[in-house]
Amino acid sequence: MKRKQILVLFAMLFTSSLFIFAVKNNEKDRLEKKGTPQYFPNQVDFAGEQTPLHIADVKERLDRELLVNSYLHSSTILIMKRANRVFPVIEPILAKYGVPDDFKYLAVIESSLTNASSPAGAKGIWQFMQATAKENGMEVNEFVDERYHLEKATEAACKYLISAKNKFGNWTLAAASYNGGMNGINVKIEEQQVNSYYDLLLTDETSRYVFRILALKEIMKNPRSYGFDLSKDELYDYIPTKKIEVDSTITNLSVFAKSQGINYKVLKLHNPWLRDKKLPNPTKKLYQIEIPTQGY
Repeated sequence: MKRKQILVLFAMLFTSSLFIFAVKNNEKDRLEKKGTPQYFPNQVDFAGEQTPLHIADVKERLDRELLVNSYLHSSTILIMKRANRVFPVIEPILAKYGVPDDFKYLAVIESSLTNASSPAGAKGIWQFMQATAKENGMEVNEFVDERYHLEKATEAACKYLISAKNKFGNWTLAAASYNGGMNGINVKIEEQQVNSYYDLLLTDETSRYVFRILALKEIMKNPRSYGFDLSKDELYDYIPTKKIEVDSTITNLSVFAKSQGINYKVLKLHNPWLRDKKLPNPTKKLYQIEIPTQGY
């Protein structure tokens, strides 16, 4: 009986040593890939909510987005360069509304931090549709389109995300609903009787959506781990501006620009929400126009 116990103990120790050896080898292989697009993190989270990488399809979906964005070298580098200019505007607004800082990466995947226009008609860095923009208090017409106003669009996004978090109870589903819609996500939750984004079967776009956010967050926070090495000098500078208040009609924006010591191009670059060559203002609404103080 004693001999049997010794043999069992020996077998257990031998099996454990093999397992430890395999784990060590796996970790060694992972670390050897650090600094290349094949690197994969041990853990990730979104807004403090852990991603369950122990679930096979979850790990594979993140791996896909990490590989896609690591190998899209020029696009990802441009995003990193723009972030140095755009994030200083977005971050304090997220903090003001109590929205986790990770949501700046949602803006990244929506527009690559450009004033993009989608085939469906969504516009700006936060990609608002016209109806949704108006519902969130933004002015949209032929002369003014505040979807292109970074500060106002970020505030509108915050209001939406807070509402979604209150509805679903967590930030991950709130992020998913930015793509799939609150009603769309709610229908899937009721149909499938689960309440985690990672357990839901969704459309391909919404299924990839949060993983794209996670991938860009991981790459942008740890660029060297994925083979990116940008110096501070290579990033696009944040350009300081002053705000000029206007409550009357501007009949010619080129003339207005010159009166502020800049030209029409610079005026439009810093105020993309101005959509025409003039700014009619019959209601005497107070607008704030940004004028750069350097870098032009």
